[in-house]
Amino acid sequence: MLDLMPSLGSWRPAVSGQLCAVATIVGTGGSVPRPTGTSMMVSEDGEILGSLSGGCVEGAVVEAALEAMRDGGPRLESFGYSAEDAFAVGLTCGGELEVHIQPLGEGSPELAVFAETQPPAALIRRLGGGGGVVVVDDPVRFRAMESTQLAHLVGDHPATLFAAAAQVEPLLQGGRAGLVRLAPPEGCNDGWVTTERLALPKQEEPQPEPITLFVESRLPAARMLIFGANDFGAALLPAGQLLGYNVTLCDARPAFATQSRFAGADQVVTDWPHRYLDAEAAAGRIDARTVVCILTHDPKFDIPLLETALRLNLAYVGAMGSRRSHRQRIDALMEAGTPPEALERLHSPIGLNLGAVTPAEVAVSITAEIIAERGGIASTAPGRKKAHHNVTGFPSLKDSTGPIHPAPQHLTQEDPWT
Repeated sequence: MLDLMPSLGSWRPAVSGQLCAVATIVGTGGSVPRPTGTSMMVSEDGEILGSLSGGCVEGAVVEAALEAMRDGGPRLESFGYSAEDAFAVGLTCGGELEVHIQPLGEGSPELAVFAETQPPAALIRRLGGGGGVVVVDDPVRFRAMESTQLAHLVGDHPATLFAAAAQVEPLLQGGRAGLVRLAPPEGCNDGWVTTERLALPKQEEPQPEPITLFVESRLPAARMLIFGANDFGAALLPAGQLLGYNVTLCDARPAFATQSRFAGADQVVTDWPHRYLDAEAAAGRIDARTVVCILTHDPKFDIPLLETALRLNLAYVGAMGSRRSHRQRIDALMEAGTPPEALERLHSPIGLNLGAVTPAEVAVSITAEIIAERGGIASTAPGRKKAHHNVTGFPSLKDSTGPIHPAPQHLTQEDPWT
């Protein structure tokens, strides 16, 4: 819905006060054209704003939206592909969509929020049960247990609010969209939607229905901080931007940082790495999605920078270097008082074990590991609590042994990187 909000203020049906309905993708499976959180508005005259699938299911969604406006009740519709019925409404790509449809009458709290021309960073909507919406301006710092609006939306029972916080906050802080289902507290009916008494046998008491929330969060691009103005930094910079990161290159040496090959970075900073990272964290410009790649492999930069980085809640911290330098780095960090659990989060040597040698190949290795890490693709490896693998089965260099760079077959001397 956040995508449609800038256009809703000039959409004729909304401006003229027509009854409308919002259809939102709240669940997906398989290959689908649009992601969770995509919305489409339908007016009582059948006018449409937005698209859910590029044409596959729009007609059926419009019909369901018109029905919802006629009877005044929300509904959940499912669309998929049927090989048995070639003429059935569905997705030719073979995926599945769950679409929630909510009528929006004049004066509804959702419509008042949706009409804002400047969309907030995130929305929390209650699906069914009278609806309702919470506007979140700062998803990273939002605390569900402290939100009176969320308590009003789900009921002020502490157990329910705690369950909401555990599920809502990760979605908000990750900039993602998703459903949150909350079971009602045992023995609690006050303030909850219940089934119709007449539809139940006389001996049964009406049971509270679960509360369903839909969270939609849009954050600015996550940051990738590259420390080290060298060939590897130059190769990783465009690779990070290709993944959608806002990329900062930082180096303490002006003669290196100001080279033209780094001009494509979103920011180029000349400062001591640990001092810059500490200042960014203090200013609130670092969050749990931030990626830190340390490519300097120089202890005078690496050790204070790693001490700072491993104290922060970051998505990924990786450091380049040989296995020998890694062991020395770990010893220095332990001597400085870095706790073992923090060291477990360090990806060193950095990257997946792809046999990468050139700067471009190393950039692929690093970005592949970042993708695997943020996607939660992990498995257990002997001798470690957590080992990271991408879908092709390549382990992280931190969880493997042997040479980092495969030596040519005609060479027999020891790899200096081991």
